[in-house]
Amino acid sequence: MNHLGFDIEKLKIGSFDFTCCEGCQLQLANKESTLPEFLALLDIRNFREISSERLDDYDIALVEGSITRQDEVERLKAIRAQAKVLVAYGTCACFGGMNAQKNKFPKEECIRTVYGDKQIDTMQESHKISDFVTVDYSIPGCPVNKEEVERIVVSIATRSPIALPKYPVCVECKQRLNTCLFDLGEVCLGPISRAGCDAVCPSGKTVCLGCRGPADGINYDSFVQLVKDKELSTDEMNEKLAFYNGFTEYLNHEG
Repeated sequence: MNHLGFDIEKLKIGSFDFTCCEGCQLQLANKESTLPEFLALLDIRNFREISSERLDDYDIALVEGSITRQDEVERLKAIRAQAKVLVAYGTCACFGGMNAQKNKFPKEECIRTVYGDKQIDTMQESHKISDFVTVDYSIPGCPVNKEEVERIVVSIATRSPIALPKYPVCVECKQRLNTCLFDLGEVCLGPISRAGCDAVCPSGKTVCLGCRGPADGINYDSFVQLVKDKELSTDEMNEKLAFYNGFTEYLNHEG
C-alpha cells in the first residue's frame, strides 16, 4: 500500500548482465537517496548488485550488456520467454556499445591481444540484444541516467506512458548555458544525439560521443556540413560516430 492508501501490486523484476562492465546496474544500486522508496515498488527476484537471492519468476527483465557468445544468445532467449516486459538497459544492450569496437578487427587478433593463448568462446561480433529478441523498452546511456530508469520503471509499474526525449543533447547543453564545444574546435555529437543525460559530458568540457544514440528527426547531412564548415576532421567525426555503435545506419548510408 502506498502513502496515499492505494494498493499497488509489487512488480517482480530481474536484472541480468551479459558482456558489459555492470556499470548501469551499479548506477541504480547506488541511488541511495531514493533507492528505498523505489525498491518499495518492486519485488527483486534476481539482481546481483542488490540481492544474493536468485529466483526465476519475474515479470520485468532489465538486460544490460551486449551479446558476444552463443551461450549468451540462449540465456537471453530464456529470459525473454519468462519476462512479460524486457528492457534493454544501457548503451551496450541498446546498440552494442563500446564492445562493438571489436567488430572492426579480426576476432583472433582481439583475443590474442587481451587473452594471449587462452581459448575464449566468443562470437565474431558484439550485438545489441534486439538482434536476437524483441525489446519492449530501451533505456540508453553509458551509464544510464538513474532518474530516467526510476521514472520508466515506475511508469511500467503504474501503467503510465513511457517516452524518451526526442530532442538532441544541444537543447540541454544550452539550458545549462554551456559554451558550444564546436566553438572551441571540437567535434561534438550533441546536435544529433538523444537528450536525457542533462548534457553531463559537454558540461564537463568533454564532447558528446552519442551514447544515447540518435535523437528523433536529426538532420545528419546538416551535421556533416557543420563539421566541414568549422574545418574540423570528418575522420574524427566518423570515429566518434562509431564509438558506441549507435549511428551505424548513418555511417553505412554515408559509406
